Amino acid sequence: MRRDSLYLTDIVEAADHIAAFIVETDFPAFQKSELLRSAVVQKLAIIGEAAARVSEELKAHHSQVPWPKIIAFRNILVHAYFGIDSDVVWLATRNPYPILREQVAGILAAESGGTEDRSGR
Repeated sequence: MRRDSLYLTDIVEAADHIAAFIVETDFPAFQKSELLRSAVVQKLAIIGEAAARVSEELKAHHSQVPWPKIIAFRNILVHAYFGIDSDVVWLATRNPYPILREQVAGILAAESGGTEDRSGR
């Protein structure tokens, strides 16, 4: 089983990718680009999947993170794919996910000293 620090790293990296994808994009351009929307949705799904796999102990210890909402959003993205509202996805990239990225990066630094590599060493 992967350690929590690896799931937290997955969340931070996916959030960083989303930020890079949309850095010079406005909402109309986001709506027009199937490639961009698909890439963002895929990274949001990764965030939700990683959040679902974080241990219950860590989630309880860091209850300021809205773990259930993140997981629920992932479930909507994955199971209602053709019903995804691009407005909601866009708003998620602009507000809660940058905040989530900072929260999780802080947890990662506190829990592992931020020095652990991707292999779990």
